Amino acid sequence: MLWEWNDDQPRSATRDEGVGVTPEKLCVSPDATVRQAMEAMNVGARGIVLVCDGDDRLIGTLTDGDIRRALLGGASLSDRCLPAVANQHYVSVGPDTSRAQVIDLMVSRNIRHVVITEGNLLLGLHLIDEVLGRAVRENWAVIMAGGKGSRLRPVTDEVPKPMVKVAGRPILERLVLHLVGWGFRRVFLAVNHLAQVIEGHFGDGSAFGCAIEYLREERPLESGGALSLLPEAPTKPVLVMNGDLVTDFNVDRMLGFHQRGEYVATMAVRPHTVDIPFGVAEVDGDELVRIREKPRETMLINAGIYVLEPELVGRVPCNVEFPITALIDDALARGLNVGVHEIDDEWADVGQRAELLAARGIRASGLDEARS
Repeated sequence: MLWEWNDDQPRSATRDEGVGVTPEKLCVSPDATVRQAMEAMNVGARGIVLVCDGDDRLIGTLTDGDIRRALLGGASLSDRCLPAVANQHYVSVGPDTSRAQVIDLMVSRNIRHVVITEGNLLLGLHLIDEVLGRAVRENWAVIMAGGKGSRLRPVTDEVPKPMVKVAGRPILERLVLHLVGWGFRRVFLAVNHLAQVIEGHFGDGSAFGCAIEYLREERPLESGGALSLLPEAPTKPVLVMNGDLVTDFNVDRMLGFHQRGEYVATMAVRPHTVDIPFGVAEVDGDELVRIREKPRETMLINAGIYVLEPELVGRVPCNVEFPITALIDDALARGLNVGVHEIDDEWADVGQRAELLAARGIRASGLDEARS
């Protein structure tokens, strides 16, 4: 049986890495009684046992809640777990499912365990305490969520742009869960347009595994001005993101890149390809050098994700409109080192209608589809 994880995956119960508990202490056979399952659960101390056959095929799961409900319903300790007590409709994910996706699933289903399977072969187990507690960071995260989303109207007339749903979940919620999965526990949301919708959804953040505080813009402060509203000066690099991104970028890589380079700021970039539908003339003065017929140009674009040193955050002017790119331009003008970190993970900016539909996997342009 393969029980392993890598640094891009959530922390799981594994055999080889010594993380969590060994599978032998969590697994029982299909013939196990309720009493034997309780004994295994007591040894494993994770509130769950896994019912597997001799070929490591997962047949069902059994939590302490399942046992409690069965006993209250008249089951006895000598009854077999299968078929009456164990849950044969368990929640599972594949081995390549990201940490953010696992947390998203746990939060949406209000569950604490998710098994890892391939087909019905048992590969491992995600435990919510270990997924959330993998690497708690002292860094803060700031998400800019105050924009009006004018390009998405009328969708954003009643719903703030960051709360527009992709695959059934608000974009901003996906970002928060992604950050929680990478160890952030203090998250600031910069809000303005329809702020009450965002604050009503997230509250103090406890339901999402972090503390959420709000930077309330009395007027729009663009992409960087809200940093002046932080209640105190940060002591660690701050991760700043646009609130209209659908992404699973690797936070460890970006923060590590920033630290190793000793940069005052790091900007995430993405390759973007543009097909030019015309012949492009290259000239030298008045003479034609060559014609490139319908060339394809690839450029690095700003991905809307930044890491800023505390000293740079402190240079944001107080409570005025201020784009974050002006802060980076200022750093460059002063001769400070600014890093560029290329991310190759999933990324989409859904600030425009076509991009939103693409993120949802929708090709049609009907207004009703954009609203749903």
